[in-house]
Amino acid sequence: MNEAERVKIDKELVEAGYTIDLTSPSFLIINTCAITGKAEREAKQLINQLRKRHPEAKIVVTGCSATLWIKYNTEDIKLVDIIVPNSAKSSLVNTLQTLQIDAGPLATCEVAKPAQDKFRRSNRLLVKIQDGCQRYCSYCIVPYLRGMPQSQKIKDIIAYINGFDPLPSEVILSAINTEAFGIGTKESFIDLIKNVLSKTSIPRIGFGSIHPWSLSEEFISFYQRNLAKNPRFVQFFHVPIQSGSQQILGYMRREYKIGEVIAKLNRISSIQPHAFIATDVIVGYLGETDELFEESYTALVNSPISRFHVFRFSNRPHTAAYYQRKTLVEPTAAEKKYRSERLIALSKIKYQRFIETLIGKRFSALTIAQQGTGLRILLSNQLEGILPHKNGLPGQLLHVTMIGAKDGVVICGESPYTRTISV
Repeated sequence: MNEAERVKIDKELVEAGYTIDLTSPSFLIINTCAITGKAEREAKQLINQLRKRHPEAKIVVTGCSATLWIKYNTEDIKLVDIIVPNSAKSSLVNTLQTLQIDAGPLATCEVAKPAQDKFRRSNRLLVKIQDGCQRYCSYCIVPYLRGMPQSQKIKDIIAYINGFDPLPSEVILSAINTEAFGIGTKESFIDLIKNVLSKTSIPRIGFGSIHPWSLSEEFISFYQRNLAKNPRFVQFFHVPIQSGSQQILGYMRREYKIGEVIAKLNRISSIQPHAFIATDVIVGYLGETDELFEESYTALVNSPISRFHVFRFSNRPHTAAYYQRKTLVEPTAAEKKYRSERLIALSKIKYQRFIETLIGKRFSALTIAQQGTGLRILLSNQLEGILPHKNGLPGQLLHVTMIGAKDGVVICGESPYTRTISV
């Protein structure tokens, strides 16, 4: 989400006449995260590093850490020159102009280019479609910092995507909570997908995360009818379930039945066996005993999820979990470490097994970067692989066949019917 916002702010700055200057900038913008204490500490470290590196530049901070510091009037505000809360982030460029922050020489179309990152270098575009959340999961500080759900209008999302030249090779629709898309605009997540497919010519369209609440019967039926075999749709589902224990989900205030979510993921997997399914898992949440961890572990073993992003629970002040600690015991650091390592090991096994089922299968692929004598590529289900002994530019589409997998790395060969498509 922060990356999608950064791309949009960057584009607006260039259009307003600012130029990118990586050596002697007049100001630097940091879009911060606060989902964990570690993320907040890293934001402070970056501010200090940039202050030393560019002592003449003004430091502009926005995002969730910035909002947290303003909300609770912390000493961290003194670290920066200008601080912009999430509620004013959409008008950040106007704020800079009002404050008369030096833009340097006016940009021209020939010299002003948005800054490049790992997504834009490979001609991928992260698009923010929605912000905020109404769920208030007990461990999560995000709703307190991003507020209640607000969605972009579909027509504005389409105009934003089509406003890039060249058009992206891949668009990744990103949201804080996909379930909340359309609250306030009376539009739906499915309507958005239909419009992106029909009103853009983007070759690859996918999601950042799709939340468990979005896996409705309507969505799965739509997926089966329209997306499962669609060559433009990236067959990747990142569905953050957080725990496989129903009791822990209750403590987390995650209001879904884990059995029902896994059943829906099984349906997606049966509809499209090539679909790559990943998740987030928090270990060591308050009240998680050895028995409840084993319940979660077993549920993940028996699920079609092939990769886990594992997080050790970090209790954030100002969340409901911060007060639950009075009645629920928090696992020790050693217990969290052990459980984390077990899940990471399981993830590696499941991932290897999944990619082995795809050997010999043909995929479209997006070139990411040159790597040694070969190309790094993303398959049409977002698996990352290597195409040995091949040169090419990032952002191209081609066809490959998976020929093997070693240590979790997908090895591909050019398909006999390869046709490179430049976008």
